[in-house]
Amino acid sequence: MISVKSLNKWANAHTYYFIDVLRIALGVFLFIKGINFISQTETLIELIKPLEGYGGTMLTVHYVAFAHLIGGVLIAVGLLTRWAILVQLPIIIGAILINFIGVMQPGRLFEASIILILSLFFLFYGSGKHSTDYYMKMQQ
Repeated sequence: MISVKSLNKWANAHTYYFIDVLRIALGVFLFIKGINFISQTETLIELIKPLEGYGGTMLTVHYVAFAHLIGGVLIAVGLLTRWAILVQLPIIIGAILINFIGVMQPGRLFEASIILILSLFFLFYGSGKHSTDYYMKMQQ
């Protein structure tokens, strides 16, 4: 018969897998979004059209693509996760606000809201046990 102690050992050994998979999925999703923004710049310009009078449209396009590409890779591998998410937060909050300033698109609003919730979680939680940060910490 399986003892409670062996169940606890198993649970402790597998506690972080789901959270690490979520972190990796978030990073891969942001990286793919960065590739989409590079390949479909017209779409991104159309998305930020309600903010056109405020200037910096091309700066915004380049910031979003670069931040998603580099930040997505960093989040996926678990390196400097909190810093990468801090760079992502203005973009994600902007994605949510665009739905209220411009035409409401429920699918994009839901997507941005889920990404914001995950980002805030990992901003406080960190990289997790199976990450480059944890590996480097253990090598010291």
